[in-house]
Amino acid sequence: MSLKQKVCVPCQGGIVPLALSEVNFFLNQVSDWKLEGNAKNITKKFEFSDFIKTLDFVNKLGSLAEEEGHHPDICFGWGYANVKFFTHKIDGLHENDFIMAAKTDDLL
Repeated sequence: MSLKQKVCVPCQGGIVPLALSEVNFFLNQVSDWKLEGNAKNITKKFEFSDFIKTLDFVNKLGSLAEEEGHHPDICFGWGYANVKFFTHKIDGLHENDFIMAAKTDDLL
């Protein structure tokens, strides 16, 4: 099953973040996401032709995040949106982050 076909499972904390080998496995399944923050988060910059298209993308991502119960950090402005995923409760990466990365790419 592909990542975008999966759903996020609530993370209650108390589990360890993904090991680097697991992170690399999932990272190979998403396009152009970068591993950052001492391997604790993944990021991607999305570019658009104007502010309205950027805002539309951010609003769609916000709705998706609410549906999945897994929320990104988003910084956006005219023509760009920087998106970062990590699992706050474990201060690192979980499969949910990669599920959301795949679904975020699918919004385009």
